Amino acid sequence: MRVVVAEDLYLLRDGMVRLVEAYGHEVVATASTGPETLDALLTWRPDVAVVDVRMPPTQSDEGLRAAVAARAALPGLPVLILSQYVEQLYARELLADGTGGIGYLLKESVFDADQFVDALERVAGGGTAMDPAVIAKLLSGGSSHSRLGRLTAREHSVLGLMAEGLSNQAIGRRLFLSESAIGKHTTSLFGKLGITDDGDGNRRVLAVLAYLQGP
Repeated sequence: MRVVVAEDLYLLRDGMVRLVEAYGHEVVATASTGPETLDALLTWRPDVAVVDVRMPPTQSDEGLRAAVAARAALPGLPVLILSQYVEQLYARELLADGTGGIGYLLKESVFDADQFVDALERVAGGGTAMDPAVIAKLLSGGSSHSRLGRLTAREHSVLGLMAEGLSNQAIGRRLFLSESAIGKHTTSLFGKLGITDDGDGNRRVLAVLAYLQGP
């Protein structure tokens, strides 16, 4: 797996490079500013990129802007965003293009090596990897969404765990339900969200996007 790491703090950037390579993946480029990030993403077209939200020169949202611009130029480019805090607007903007291959984790997640690399690999595979704290923030006040309002409490729980990137088997373990029971819940929630199995998209990704974008 070819990875671009974009982070302005040298120690964290170097640590992520070492971590990614220790798990057998290749870091093809690093970046420490927003413009460098966009250039690296467009030049290398990596299997996945790890991008910090706040980067020079403005230390505002340079990293996110680079990621959004790169995904506009290269639709579906897998990007895992890292942030010090849960920033609702940034997460929604990343989700706005309606495709998979997206993740949003708090930086503290990097210190759990297995969790971080697992999230990176899921995003590279076109899935999602959302920090539970990010999901909670995105969903605050989102219960009025007409389609989401049709879901049962259990279906909300299943979809929230799906947003974290968990498989049906893993969701079942978390909720103490059988995998077949989770399968029934996912089929039901797909129907309520109007997501059909038309072969043109990953239903899990589409459901998660609908869930996280809210009203």
